[in-house]
Amino acid sequence: MAKGLSAPRQCYPVPAATWLLPDGAHGRIPSPMFIIAALYHFTRFSDPAGLKPGLLDLCRDQGVMGTLLLAPEGINGTIAGPRSGIDTVLAHIRSLPGCSDLEWKEATSDRKPFGKMKVRIKREIVTMGQPDVDPRARVGHYVTPQDWNDLISQDDVAVIDTRNDYEVAIGTFDGAIDPETESFGDFPAWWEANKHRFHNKKIAMFCTGGIRCEKSTNYLIGQGVDDVYHLKGGILKYLEEVDQNQSTWNGECFVFDNRVSVGHGLEEGPHVLCHGCRQPILPADTKRPEYEAGVSCHKCFDKTTDFDKGRFRERQKQIELTRKRTTG
Repeated sequence: MAKGLSAPRQCYPVPAATWLLPDGAHGRIPSPMFIIAALYHFTRFSDPAGLKPGLLDLCRDQGVMGTLLLAPEGINGTIAGPRSGIDTVLAHIRSLPGCSDLEWKEATSDRKPFGKMKVRIKREIVTMGQPDVDPRARVGHYVTPQDWNDLISQDDVAVIDTRNDYEVAIGTFDGAIDPETESFGDFPAWWEANKHRFHNKKIAMFCTGGIRCEKSTNYLIGQGVDDVYHLKGGILKYLEEVDQNQSTWNGECFVFDNRVSVGHGLEEGPHVLCHGCRQPILPADTKRPEYEAGVSCHKCFDKTTDFDKGRFRERQKQIELTRKRTTG
């Protein structure tokens, strides 16, 4: 998790059967490590579509995969690739208008986190649907991971998880309130219906990496809430920096790449993804009768039609055919 380019560099050997060890013995080549960079930055892009071609071409040239969102309000996304490729792409992003102080969080994986590179143009880099919300104007008070436990343990503080319901289901902080929202755009309506519960309370908010709290805290300030706080760097920074013995986090944190979930120290969690509904499930859930790879799980089996399941089966068939062709 770094700002700047000071992280230790990794060595990426070319594919081969064996390699020569220092003592002359032969061994297996270690799997290449993929650097995963999660980032967001609020700035004003006058022509986000004009930025797309150069950014997409650079990512592809550098072997970087993932998804980046561009909107008039800035950039958001997660990318993965070799150290040199990630450094090059991050340097390019920092050269974009207003992005010189871009910050990001890093992790590693020995498996390819993404299958391809996408750069998409959106109205918002995280959709809240509130045109008056502007995190560049004002946000809540940042709280470092080291100070977070002290804040949320206070009696006059209400802790709100701003993530979606399926994310909250696999992990959250002690005592956190789950708004049970299906999307971030539902949060304003939830607040309007529940704000009476928080009279004379300080509000502490958190999310995966911090981006949703940039908007939700600005929104609450606009609603007249003065004492608003949010976890700087989000859950990921907390799990990276706070010792598990001192932690008030329970469970795993959903992430938007092929790791699916991470725990303390950003160690990869046990969850897998149902590609029918894009929700995290446990390996044991794949043994349930509702589970079909790429089609459904117990969470979505009754929510999709037979037509939907047919489409998902065809998609899964094409994925398997592609995998067989590329692996020989």
